[in-house]
Order: sequence, then structure tokens, then C-alpha cells
Amino acid sequence: MESLKYIGAGLATLGMLGAALGVGNIFSSFLDAAMRNPSAAPQQQTNLFIGFALVEALGILSFVIGILAILAI
Repeated sequence: MESLKYIGAGLATLGMLGAALGVGNIFSSFLDAAMRNPSAAPQQQTNLFIGFALVEALGILSFVIGILAILAI
């Protein structure tokens, strides 16, 4: 049963992979848009950081769930 706990924790932390892909997608889309219309880039920078924060929060949440799965009895 101990090994199943580690397998479950590993599966729970797969959300960090999604967060990494999400951050890459957010920044690549911002850079594409900034290269097409440089004058609109400063207005979109707030949206960039909000999206980054939300995606990173989901990655951190999946990490915490994985740690809790290991430490649970």
C-alpha cells in the first residue's frame, strides 16, 4: 500500500507539467502579439502577469496536493 501512495502523489504532481506548458504558452502568445503591435504591449502586460500568476498557482496547488498525498496516513 505504501507504493500506491507514491504513485498517487506522482500522478497528482502532473499538474505542474500543465503549469509549465501554460506559462510557456502565455509568454509565447504575448511575445507574438507584442511583435505584431508594439504599441499595445504595455496595456497587455497586466493581463500577462495575471495569467502567469493564475497558472503558477495551479502548479503550486498540484505540488501541495502531491506532498499531502505522501504525508497522509
